[in-house]
Amino acid sequence: MDRLTVVDEIFLRTHRGMGTPIALQGLWRTPDAMEPALLQAIHDHLRMGRLGRRVVGSRLPGARRGWQPNTSAHPLDLLPNRTAISETGWPAMPIAQHDSGRGIGPLPAHAVLPWADSLGTDLDPEFAPGWRLSAARLDDGGTVVALTCSHVLADARGLIHAVTAALRSLDPAHASIGLAPTSETRYWTTSSEWTDAVSQWVTIFGGTTRALLRRFPRRAARPTTDHVPRESASSSAAPANPGSTGDRHLRPLLLTFDAAHWDTTASTLGGTPNSLFIHLIANILWQNGFPNPIITASLPVDTREEPRVDNDLAVTEIAIHRVDTPATIRDKARSAYQHRMSSPAGLPEEILQVIPDRWAYTLSKGAGERDILCSNIGTLPDAVRRVGPHDCTRVAARAIHPGITAFPRTQLAGYLSHLGDTYTLALVSLAADNDSLPEAVDKAYAATGLHPAPW
Repeated sequence: MDRLTVVDEIFLRTHRGMGTPIALQGLWRTPDAMEPALLQAIHDHLRMGRLGRRVVGSRLPGARRGWQPNTSAHPLDLLPNRTAISETGWPAMPIAQHDSGRGIGPLPAHAVLPWADSLGTDLDPEFAPGWRLSAARLDDGGTVVALTCSHVLADARGLIHAVTAALRSLDPAHASIGLAPTSETRYWTTSSEWTDAVSQWVTIFGGTTRALLRRFPRRAARPTTDHVPRESASSSAAPANPGSTGDRHLRPLLLTFDAAHWDTTASTLGGTPNSLFIHLIANILWQNGFPNPIITASLPVDTREEPRVDNDLAVTEIAIHRVDTPATIRDKARSAYQHRMSSPAGLPEEILQVIPDRWAYTLSKGAGERDILCSNIGTLPDAVRRVGPHDCTRVAARAIHPGITAFPRTQLAGYLSHLGDTYTLALVSLAADNDSLPEAVDKAYAATGLHPAPW
């Protein structure tokens, strides 16, 4: 049976209110109307694929929580159009009766993100479906489709793999892909629980013993790496400039860039497309009023060796100074990828899976949270460029924070993806000075000669 990893359980605790709520979202935009029957077919393939699972508890102390199939799902979520607009198979509703929190179709361009931000409610990876497929008609004649899932089910690359499998299943040549769960069909057995529990406890006792032997005789301070200032490493879990939660709110943005221009700019500045991305996110935060001279960046790293729908990532960090360039950030990031964040006090990370959730939350609180988050999702597969017969003119991947009340240390998060001749940058600002974010973005990009376009 598939079992939850330490990262899965960190996100499960956020779902339970211990940490920042987070869901992943993929967005597709087509220039024409998409048929509800096609969307329903995609929904059915997703339901029978890797997203169709839920968390179940263990009956044996030390054994990890596991995954079981869950083919129930939220119904296909089509935003109703105004009654005056009639389309076969698409719901319609009088304007006076529509849900003012979600809008009513067809949506203008400026209403797409507010609609998409509202789709993360009622996602429950334990007792109800943890994902939702939604779509809305646009006032330019096109369609926007959103797949939103709990971060417990998958990270950004995992979500893309799930979508890729579902879209390929629409092709008769791949009709069997995604139609039946595979690894999820393995159920609990007493022997498998005992085997997992014994393995967990052996790892924990052995790792804890080694950590204590290393720590107490020498009483050495935990070393820091040369790409993170000592003061940052020693207090990395504590907010550097959190601001009061009451003053902070979310502000999302979606921007696109010509890929050739982005790559040329990065090369001219002595960096890579990734280091240019990190450099820009840091400078947007400074332009938006961040007062500290050093920004600590959290850098997620995809650790999967093959396509899988799960959370398969690690996190590292670098410290960015105002004088840093894409070239110096390239060197810092390259070094940082060799020194990823480890478990608390050098203890085996599996210890977080056997102690009570509240204790585990206390030990791992703030893990991966820094001033900025720079998540380079990478190049998306060609399969996501078409949905059935429809070309996708825009594709984006990002995170949303449904129902957030307590804000993390992170002030600005960026999610970069590449498809064809376009880079797409999704920004989520969690700062207090969000009204000035568009101006900060313009200043940061003007300094490098880049020219963003709206998504």
